[in-house]
Amino acid sequence: MNQIKPNPNILLCTLGASWAVIPEAYAFLAPERLPLYQHHPQLGKLKALNADYQLQAPDEIWVCTTQGKQTQESLEQLQQWILLCPQAPILRIWQAEQTDQLASQEECGKIRELILRACLKAHQHANGAQVVLSLAGGRKTMSADLQWAGSLFGCQALLHVISADSLPDQLRSPQPELLTQALPIQLAGLIMPLIAGQTTRSDLLDISVDGAGPIHSSSYPLKLPAPNRPEKFKNTETELTRELNKREKASSRLFGNYLLEISRDECHENWRSLYRLPPRLIDQLRTTLLTDQHRDWLVRLPKADLHRHLGGCLDLAGQRRVAGTIWHSLTTVEQSRALQSCQTLLGTSDWPWRWPDQLKSRGSRNHNSAALLLHASDAQLEQNLWGITEPRIALKTQHSANFAAYERPGELTGSALLSHPAAIQPYAQAIVQQAVDEGLAYVELRGSPQKYGDGLAFIKNFHHALSEALKSLPAHNQPLFRFIIIADRRSNETALAKTINLAVAAKQQLPDFVVGLDMAGDEQQTRPEKIAHLFNPAFEYCLPITIHAGEGEQAESIWQAAYHLHADRIGHGLTLNDNANLAQRFRDRNICLELCPTSNREVVGFYDPRFPASRNYSRYPLLDLWKKGLPLTLCTDNPGISRTTLADEYLTASAMIDNQLNQWDVLAMIKQGFVHSFLSGSCKETLLKQVDAQIYQLISAQI
Repeated sequence: MNQIKPNPNILLCTLGASWAVIPEAYAFLAPERLPLYQHHPQLGKLKALNADYQLQAPDEIWVCTTQGKQTQESLEQLQQWILLCPQAPILRIWQAEQTDQLASQEECGKIRELILRACLKAHQHANGAQVVLSLAGGRKTMSADLQWAGSLFGCQALLHVISADSLPDQLRSPQPELLTQALPIQLAGLIMPLIAGQTTRSDLLDISVDGAGPIHSSSYPLKLPAPNRPEKFKNTETELTRELNKREKASSRLFGNYLLEISRDECHENWRSLYRLPPRLIDQLRTTLLTDQHRDWLVRLPKADLHRHLGGCLDLAGQRRVAGTIWHSLTTVEQSRALQSCQTLLGTSDWPWRWPDQLKSRGSRNHNSAALLLHASDAQLEQNLWGITEPRIALKTQHSANFAAYERPGELTGSALLSHPAAIQPYAQAIVQQAVDEGLAYVELRGSPQKYGDGLAFIKNFHHALSEALKSLPAHNQPLFRFIIIADRRSNETALAKTINLAVAAKQQLPDFVVGLDMAGDEQQTRPEKIAHLFNPAFEYCLPITIHAGEGEQAESIWQAAYHLHADRIGHGLTLNDNANLAQRFRDRNICLELCPTSNREVVGFYDPRFPASRNYSRYPLLDLWKKGLPLTLCTDNPGISRTTLADEYLTASAMIDNQLNQWDVLAMIKQGFVHSFLSGSCKETLLKQVDAQIYQLISAQI
């Protein structure tokens, strides 16, 4: 006899006077163990049916039956068969006490309660393995009860066995030995296993009803019988039957109450389709806390990144590929000059802190950057781009170079490469592939094209390069890209005005690509109230505005951005909670925060248990902001500099708040990214519907 398995496949049957239907059902499910139908004239159809429902051999057979003389005789035959059967499954038997012919309502109620409890317990015992229900045995009322149990608790298949009207004595009253081997063809053809359907667990089981929680087997106990030894079911009450009847009668009201209860607890509406999920899956999403094991799940979800700097996108490998394209476009003389300009750096492992100035002062910066990227060793680049500022925590205050310490890994990318025309195409290709790899459906890149030469010409060329790169992808897998132009706070008023006018002109000429204006740079450099008048062209053209504010600076900086520059979104906004009135105003006006956990830790400094050096820093404000109902979403900022992806930003955020972020909130935060994009209303509506459908398909597959 088989050994007991931790997650057994179970065949649940009822039994009356004919015990043979149980071996006949088992043989259909386990042809390799019991070749009863080996000579069946329709063996091919039986195999195809088995394969269609992906049925597996049962490890245990569970039998619900009555007492009485006829049943006892049938049961003894079944017990004898299990002892003779090669590779026999475990046989577990329950007999409802004080039942025989099921001639009274009371008797029927007892066997119904047993069947319901056995089906409930079977799913708990199988723990994800298959449960198949056989409708072939016992009286018609027992078969009806089993069908009802299947409609509620679900099953891999509802199995029936049909036999010919007139059976020979060999099959009508078979000896156990006959059903332990292949039947002769003339007998096998008289039996036909059928599948009546497949059912799924009812949502009614997983919601609270009048104070009663979801239905679990522990609330309706049923002792597990020892193998091949009948156990009496003595329960005289029909608690489970009554509870299930009550739930079915009040189903519409119950689901309405369940959704109302969810909405009371929520600060942010989730994707509409997710409210159609079974309650047990919704509860699973609401109680499953995000950890590193969910990374693949995060990557698969379609996401929006609203704060991704063009100059900080590429990792070192991507930078080197772009550098290679630049290098091959140079003449031999240009290559020689670049190598000569970088000779000192290439010859030493530790570069002086101001080495980027050398690249700008000696010849062409983009030529020199390409030379370093291609000819410096991995160790040199790792040390002088990242290692020199390790640990990358609170760099704005802990490092003498201030914000430049955070930007150090980006010294050989962005404007260092993009000012060369040959860089645009491979840069765009790398960004498209990066978005695909990360599962991004929508990306708002932001950058300073005025730093790459002719700003308007660059935007047009970059847009064309992105469009060409996207053509290589299937239409359903093409991320949507938009662009935000950045004005630098460190610029004088003339330069700021020029950048703002550039943004308006770019919006006019590329209305479907350029979607907004940003202002970035050291918040202490320029107060918004002093330069607000420069933004008038953008205000007049109704250009959406996002402003870097509250990244280590007081909430006053955020207030200035919101009230003087009319920001629709705020990049970071980490100190918003310091001003309760302002936080409430943000919620009322639906102003979204673009949080970037990794760069926030690197620039400002926040506690992250994965980094011992951060233990004395404050907790990340994500959860406090989220629970107040403030619109926010997570972004990458500079994924190449911070060596992150959008999926990793969710994992980082979860770690920084002690893994208190659940999957349901993650999905809602992802939705916020799409809702607060700078897309036009019609485009946004279309994209939201598409992503809603994709997310529902992905999440519902978890059932």
